[in-house]
Amino acid sequence: MMELNKSELDQCDTAVIGGGLAGLIAALELAKGGQSVILFEKSGRVGGRAMTNKKNGAFFNLGGHALYRAGQAYAILTELGVRLYGGSPPAKINALWNNQIVPMPANLGSMLTSKILTWSGKMQLMQLVMKLAKMDTNRIPDSSLRAWAEAEISDPMVRHIFYSLCRTATYAQDPDYQLAGAVLAQLQRALKGVLYLHGGWQTIVDQLKDKAIQAGVQIVSSKDVKEIVQENGKVLKVKLADGAEVNVANVISTASPSETYKLVGDTADRTMLKQWKDQARPSMAACLDLGLRKLPERGRDVAMGLDQPIFFSHHTVNAQLSDNGTLVMHLVKYNGPGESDPKADERMLVAVMNTLHPGWEEEVVVRQFLPNITVVHDTLHTGKSSRFTGPAVEGIRGLYVAGDWVTHGEMLADASAASAKRAAAAILKSSRLA
Repeated sequence: MMELNKSELDQCDTAVIGGGLAGLIAALELAKGGQSVILFEKSGRVGGRAMTNKKNGAFFNLGGHALYRAGQAYAILTELGVRLYGGSPPAKINALWNNQIVPMPANLGSMLTSKILTWSGKMQLMQLVMKLAKMDTNRIPDSSLRAWAEAEISDPMVRHIFYSLCRTATYAQDPDYQLAGAVLAQLQRALKGVLYLHGGWQTIVDQLKDKAIQAGVQIVSSKDVKEIVQENGKVLKVKLADGAEVNVANVISTASPSETYKLVGDTADRTMLKQWKDQARPSMAACLDLGLRKLPERGRDVAMGLDQPIFFSHHTVNAQLSDNGTLVMHLVKYNGPGESDPKADERMLVAVMNTLHPGWEEEVVVRQFLPNITVVHDTLHTGKSSRFTGPAVEGIRGLYVAGDWVTHGEMLADASAASAKRAAAAILKSSRLA
């Protein structure tokens, strides 16, 4: 852990709260722009939900992680010199319908031969796929995903397939509130290619951390920021849980909307922070990650639930996620923003594994169950006063936000990376004008 001394406290331009993907990218961008930057991470290591843990030779991410090749995160990380090595999931996809395994109609051949679609359904699915490829999602009115689907897709089974694809692309199950245009844009990105990283997402974290340190960022772990202190509507300093204070001109908070709201204190009610907190609809999930000696059934590496919000993926088909030959797979149940029943969710995930790979429990090397992980702290949804969030917090000069919930249309890691870059650019622009 880095110790703070008085000279460091007096010389810092910007404090970044949180050492996840957004925090590391923002700190690195600022340091490259000539700012003195200090990053505070309350846990003992940086990475946030992008951390990877090694268990019995298997590399487990914290829930499902896929990097979209057409997304902002891929572009920004590449621009920063981060090496992105990995593999794509198999092209063959299975579907789960009524507890039965059927081929997913994911290409022309499987669409035409699908036994779960009528002839008119096959035609409608092909038309939908062609429409998605050409669609300008910015022209779609601000309606819910369900409203759009009910109006555009008449065949019930085609709607099931469409919703399944949307869940998988967005990691969310909230069709009555998700913005149709934003989901369809994300689906377009997902269909252009997915990367599962060799070694897990920790490889990104480690590279960003090294680059940030080389650029001069002070990374301080095991330090919890308790307050963002202001004076006359301007950021003055941050106060830590141990009583230390750091004088700064700017702060980027990558904490959740509610956590950032608490850090600001009484004045938060007079800013957009209250609205962002009150209107947030987080996406939650239950995740079962497994390391197996072998997979009982061949050809069942990817499966999507059509009548259940389930997704299964065998990651080590094309990605290196163990150092001893253990096969790593991920199974998720998308829960939406409501309350969940962890025991019921785990039973459902186990039942899905029993359907896909009977006898799998005899092959377990390591197992990880995350009962209620936060996928994102807020999704793009109907009812929000503004589609765009941040980067500046109006009413408090020098305060900015970044993270998976701070979006201008992006989702997931793309939102984290894009918002971090926007926040850093806003600070650098402000410092040049000062």
